[in-house]
Amino acid sequence: MQRSRGAGKVATQSRNGRTRLVTLYQEGCCKIRLPRTHGAALEAVLINTSGGLTGGDRIEWQAAASPGSKLVLTTQACERIYRSTGEDALIATSLEVGSGAHLDWLPQETILFEESRLHRTLRVDLDGDATFTAVEAVLLGREAMGETARSARLRDSWRIYRDGKLVHAEETRLTGWDFEREGLSLLSGHNAFATVLAITPDAAEKLEALRGILDPSVQAAASAIGERLVLRILAPSGLMLRRTIMPAIALLSGAGSLPRLWTT
Repeated sequence: MQRSRGAGKVATQSRNGRTRLVTLYQEGCCKIRLPRTHGAALEAVLINTSGGLTGGDRIEWQAAASPGSKLVLTTQACERIYRSTGEDALIATSLEVGSGAHLDWLPQETILFEESRLHRTLRVDLDGDATFTAVEAVLLGREAMGETARSARLRDSWRIYRDGKLVHAEETRLTGWDFEREGLSLLSGHNAFATVLAITPDAAEKLEALRGILDPSVQAAASAIGERLVLRILAPSGLMLRRTIMPAIALLSGAGSLPRLWTT
């Protein structure tokens, strides 16, 4: 059967206090668009023109922010992962952030459908005093259709390095077991969840500000260890999840605001 393949790469450079584009590469179903912004950061919108992914599809994203530059990466819409006949859909992301640079990895939510299979990897290499913010949000089925995607499977692997040394690693896995969905220490019956990560020297200060804006009606917890700030969120719906994520991103983003596509 025909499968989707795609790759995209963007690289930036700092010139006269502003971030400029130096590399733009697109292949297959991966496209990149650069909307006009009024800040110092360059914003790139990643687009999968296949309309979603299923088993055997493969896409790769790469980005590099040179020293002193600011780059924001987001997606045009939620990524949809459809039913698979056995293989995983693969999304591999590799990011490089130069000394004194900041990169925001802010894709919109991923929606997993029944019997979908997704293997997603994120590798980030930070140089010197580079900073980084990331979010990954997952919706299990479409709430309006009464879906819960009980059979969806997910493998999500993050590796963050500072000057070649591992500073953050995590693995998220859903295998379709009821225990994962109902366990009090796991999803506890929720159909939407997210992780927000910030690598920044003022993680402790931002933690206090973050706790002040979290919605008390949503199950969320944040912690800071050294330069790492991690926020975990569980929500009964995608709407409540997004309402919690958006102020957190605005606080932690290097651009100091949300990408326009998050609010349109």
